[in-house]
Amino acid sequence: MVNMQFTQGNLEQLLLIFIRISAFIFIAPYYSVNNVPRRLRAGLAFFITLVLYPVLPKGALAYSTVIEYAVLVVKESIAGLLIGLSANICYSIIAFAGRIIDMDIGFAMVSVLDPVSKEQTSITGTFYNYLFMLIMVCSDMPHYLLRAIVDAYQLIPLGNVQFNMNSLYSSFLMYLGDYLIIGFRIVLPIFAVILVTNIILGVLAKVAPQMNMFVIGMQLKILMGLITIFITIGMFNNVSNYIFTEMKKMIVSMIQGMY
Repeated sequence: MVNMQFTQGNLEQLLLIFIRISAFIFIAPYYSVNNVPRRLRAGLAFFITLVLYPVLPKGALAYSTVIEYAVLVVKESIAGLLIGLSANICYSIIAFAGRIIDMDIGFAMVSVLDPVSKEQTSITGTFYNYLFMLIMVCSDMPHYLLRAIVDAYQLIPLGNVQFNMNSLYSSFLMYLGDYLIIGFRIVLPIFAVILVTNIILGVLAKVAPQMNMFVIGMQLKILMGLITIFITIGMFNNVSNYIFTEMKKMIVSMIQGMY
């Protein structure tokens, strides 16, 4: 006869695992898509928790009162949020690049409702977001994110989350620098084409002042911008790989700041 025991301590450990996993699921890219029902995301988090519970290293939890256990719950939720946020903020680089492109080609006044994020975004940003998400699904990145949150238990044991604020601050500062650099690298081809177009329009305005350069310029910028996007779209795979690498760096940096 199989003797199976599930004590109160086991339940408390199970709840802590579920808290960290669910916090990660609700903010990490791909898993936090708003089109997916919340019940489904909660069910996925609970299923992952049940799979991880028998194999994760578990020790005695260092608490003696309900308040101390609540502190452990808060720490576990923050740990899951930081790991998921480190990947999610890298995903926002695409939206940033799309807004800059729309400012250059004349789509800045046009915004659409992104059904994924439920926010008003630019046309080019929405297009790049869907393309990036498609490449992400085709790659191994969703599996990497799950492996990252699971492997984090080896470095950040259950109930032993420690926050190194200096390391976390330096991680965010590093990200802000990379955020601008990567965003402007994506925009650079279109920015160069629009700059040359503006120079040509300026020369034409001096040569033929009777021409309405404002009307011609708006249409020409849109045309040149769309042509440049069509030509450079083949390089978006390299851009996605670069952002995936940035995600991995940020996840590792965040984990290092919590043990």
